[in-house]
Amino acid sequence: MNVFGLCVTVIVFGISVEAQLNSTCNSNDSMVLKRFMNGMETAIDGWTSNSSNCCDWDGITCDFSGKVIRLELSRKRLVGALADSLASLNQLRTLNLSRNLLKGNLPTSLFHLPHLEILDLSANEFSGSFPSSVNLPSIQLLDLSDNNLEGPIAPGLCINSTGVKELKLGVNYFNGEIPLEFENCSSLEHLCLDANLVSGIIPEYLFKLPRLLRLSLQDNNIIGQLHNTNPSNLVYFDVSLNQISGNLPDFFHTFPNLSYFAAHSNNLFGRIPPSLLNSGSISSLILRNNSLIGAIDINCSAMISLTFLDLADNKFLGTIPDNLPACPKLKMIDLGGNNLTGQIPETFKRFESLSYLSLSMCNLNNLSGSLNVLQHCPNLTTLVLGGSFDNEEIPSDSNLQFKSLKTLVIPNCKLTGKIPNWLNGLTKLRILDLSWNQLNGPIPPFLGNLSSIVYLDLSNNFLDGKIPKTLTQLPGLRSRNISLEVSLDFPIFMRRAMNGKVLYYSYGIRFPPTLDLSNNFLTGEISPEFGNLKNLHILNLKYNELSGSIPENLANLSSIESIDLSHNDLCGEIPVSLVRLGMLSKFSVAYNNLTGIIPSGGQFSTFSSSSFEGNPGLCGEFVLNCREVEDLLEKQESEEDEEEEETMIGLPVWTGFGTGFVLSVVLLVVVPRIRDTKRTDKFV
Repeated sequence: MNVFGLCVTVIVFGISVEAQLNSTCNSNDSMVLKRFMNGMETAIDGWTSNSSNCCDWDGITCDFSGKVIRLELSRKRLVGALADSLASLNQLRTLNLSRNLLKGNLPTSLFHLPHLEILDLSANEFSGSFPSSVNLPSIQLLDLSDNNLEGPIAPGLCINSTGVKELKLGVNYFNGEIPLEFENCSSLEHLCLDANLVSGIIPEYLFKLPRLLRLSLQDNNIIGQLHNTNPSNLVYFDVSLNQISGNLPDFFHTFPNLSYFAAHSNNLFGRIPPSLLNSGSISSLILRNNSLIGAIDINCSAMISLTFLDLADNKFLGTIPDNLPACPKLKMIDLGGNNLTGQIPETFKRFESLSYLSLSMCNLNNLSGSLNVLQHCPNLTTLVLGGSFDNEEIPSDSNLQFKSLKTLVIPNCKLTGKIPNWLNGLTKLRILDLSWNQLNGPIPPFLGNLSSIVYLDLSNNFLDGKIPKTLTQLPGLRSRNISLEVSLDFPIFMRRAMNGKVLYYSYGIRFPPTLDLSNNFLTGEISPEFGNLKNLHILNLKYNELSGSIPENLANLSSIESIDLSHNDLCGEIPVSLVRLGMLSKFSVAYNNLTGIIPSGGQFSTFSSSSFEGNPGLCGEFVLNCREVEDLLEKQESEEDEEEEETMIGLPVWTGFGTGFVLSVVLLVVVPRIRDTKRTDKFV
């Protein structure tokens, strides 16, 4: 029944498709479904063998004759293999078993159902090859993405199934070239082959398919150059993470409707062609990680749709274009990792649409002037300037105001000075990274008043003094109810990792809740109130001069995943209560003055000896047993007593000289060496 026929049925008979659930299930279909149910290794919610009418089961839709026309069991935690008998549901129009744990080969018989319109087996664990014989004359959506399928893509798909509109085969292990037979899929609107092993060139006939709107080929082994001479209706075109080479062709006039173009991480070189720099349809342009050269000559008068511009990690020269604020919809800019010089243009004061700006790893200057300009951008929420302003003083102008800023990242610039007071006005700030600079002085207590902070990294500086107690009161690290997501509508990318898993990432910065004060010169004790930070995932205080004991209250850090207190002057025992931290995956108290028994059980059974080394007084499963430690301490005490007696017998005249000499050696040699070693360790 087509859509029009369904509407007529609803109008004439006054009933909906859902009302067909009152039909009595066809006996043959009932038998097939019970066999399918019995073949699963897990129970199917809403199914029971006690009910004779399978049309009443969850996920089942029947027609008036009792024949099953829809089987929809997505996200049901199904485990098992599919049997060929499922193809006996010969009136089936929709089969959706996506997002389960189904495995084994795909039954060939499922690819010969004459009425099947939707076949969605995505996000399972199917293996084997694509069925070589395909005859689905009614198919409109075929989704086999996110499985473990391999081998070539069956060319028969577009011979007997030419009506397919959406073909999604991404995140598998398909290899070989794109079949020539795809030219026959004249109804195809969306082709996705992302994250496979597809090779060869992109056949030009794909651009000729009259209805093709979305072509996604990222993360494959595609080679050659891009080429097209015929008008195309593509709206979305992604060829990122391939081996495409050569110049970007000046062919974008053949894509009058193209809104999204991504070709990042290829072997492209040369300049951006004029037809792309003057495209009125392009909304997202992502060309990062290539070898493109020249000046960035965006024509904002023509690029009226441009929203998202990513040209990072290329070889562009010159200054930051001062006409970018004239692009009326431009929200996100990433020009980092290029040979850009100068400073941020004064015209950016009028950049009302700008929300995200990354200029990291450039050769810019005048951070003070740049921040003075950018504070006038009313919608700026994310500012990333790491490694771009070398050896400058961090601005201390108390008049700086960034009312909308949520993310401020300025690491690795060798900035000098103290943490500035104007940060106190960033009331919406959630992420602050000033690491790997040369900031000095104490950590200002007002940082604890920034109620939205969930990520604070001040590591690898020259900060001293005690850790302010206000940092233990940060609301963003105390409550689990605060979301970490940055609300920016940026693209999501994927690529397959070495272990075969597919990693998804986007420009929306999502960092785990973190407090990193490592590699400084902080003193004093670790406050027990750190235990209040129940939303904290990472606590890093290593390489400081902290003293006192490890607070037992750290056992209240119920979300903590990593604690590093190594290379301090901590003493006492490791609190046994820390074994309650069930999420803890990394723990180090190495090179302190801790004593006693190392706790056992819980996550502590997974930590290696390196987590506890450098503490001669510790004993337990990972280091010396406790009896050996006692013997060692007794021996040291005995040797010290003997040395003391020998010293008393020695000539008194040497006492003053010896003490002064030794003290001089300690002060002149040992202390500087400790300090230098520590500083060297920090910045290697």
